[in-house]
Amino acid sequence: MSKCPDARDCLRDFVVPAMEKIVDKVDFRLSFIGSVDPDDSILCKHGQTECLGNILSLCANDLYSSDTKVSLGFTTCMIMDYTNIPKRSLVENCALEHGVDFDLLNDCVSEDGKGLDLLEASVKRSKDAGVKYSCTVRLDDKFRCIRDGGIWKDCKGGSNVEDLVGDVERLYRLKNSGG
Repeated sequence: MSKCPDARDCLRDFVVPAMEKIVDKVDFRLSFIGSVDPDDSILCKHGQTECLGNILSLCANDLYSSDTKVSLGFTTCMIMDYTNIPKRSLVENCALEHGVDFDLLNDCVSEDGKGLDLLEASVKRSKDAGVKYSCTVRLDDKFRCIRDGGIWKDCKGGSNVEDLVGDVERLYRLKNSGG
């Protein structure tokens, strides 16, 4: 996903603007698509540099799990310049811009498989959920909208930011009204 133009467009045009309005009402998680070979190696659609970009995003999410604005900001910064993932200068600049400790991020990526473990768990979570496209937006464990091939697909609730915000707010009220 980190090197996918559909994911870039999805984050830039749909997810991030919505999250700016509903971040306190959402348990936001990124999951990445890929495959795990029988020898436990992980393959990403856009190659191994994409796997590394995915690991960087997952490590930021792990390190800043209580601050979605930081981790999502870092991921969005990286994906906006996805052709340069995983160049050190891009990672350092995005980390600095969004308050991510570069040394902690680097430790996670290189630390005895922690980053790889995060990626493997993420790929398995996507597979278990039936996700096949980057970017697939899920809400309450259900498919909400897909961005694939430069177009929005299967967006029953609409593909505008206001549509997603409205769905989240309705679901939030329903789940928190005691009924």
